[in-house]
Amino acid sequence: MFKLFKKWWKYLTAKLTGSFEERADPKVQLEQAITEAQDQHRRLKEQAANVIANQKQSELRLNSKLAELEKLNANARQALIMAADAEKARNTDKAQSYSSAAETIANQLIQVEKDVEGLKSLVLESAQASDQAKAAVQQNSRLLQQKLSEKSKLLSQLDQAKMQEEMNSAMAQLQESVGADVPSFSEVEQKIQARYAKAKATAELAETSVESRVLEVEQATANVEAQSRLSELRAELGLESPAAAAASAPAVEQPAEQPPA
Repeated sequence: MFKLFKKWWKYLTAKLTGSFEERADPKVQLEQAITEAQDQHRRLKEQAANVIANQKQSELRLNSKLAELEKLNANARQALIMAADAEKARNTDKAQSYSSAAETIANQLIQVEKDVEGLKSLVLESAQASDQAKAAVQQNSRLLQQKLSEKSKLLSQLDQAKMQEEMNSAMAQLQESVGADVPSFSEVEQKIQARYAKAKATAELAETSVESRVLEVEQATANVEAQSRLSELRAELGLESPAAAAASAPAVEQPAEQPPA
């Protein structure tokens, strides 16, 4: 039962993640990525600062121990000198006291020398860690600057992609139907062409039909009757017909050709 629930949960998570990625605005996601990169760089700088601060503290402790070591060396030498002077003066008690003081200082000196050696190793390790931290900050800074410089390029590409998508959508709409209430240009064009073709076909059929020939005969008969009636009217008025007048007109004499010289 638990395994089934686990599989179902993973499937649901993957589905929701895919849906989110499809609907997410790339510009917002880009800003989020840049902000996250800047936050990571800030945290890296804080960690590097702590490493460098630890190196500085180790150096300060080492310098303090070196100063203490130098002071103990000086005190030990002075105690030995004073013990030797007391022995020369045959002052046994003072000589013994100075010798004991010198021995105590010597024990302190040995411990401080051990501390110095340990601090030297610590300072060396902290210096290496500090160098690595500085290098990491410098490298991450270059990467961050590269991302910031690429941000404008990506935004420009995103704007171009959006404009291209809008153009593709507009072109697709031109090839599709405008809507249920408004016909597309292609539909109107097909309708007009079909109507024009039908009209032309009807006209061609009318030109070749018997009725059209009868109409032509009737029109020719009407024309003959009209010409006959006009001839009668011209005769009553003593007028010649246009054809007779043209036939009776004198011919225009052509100029005689001149003989060649």
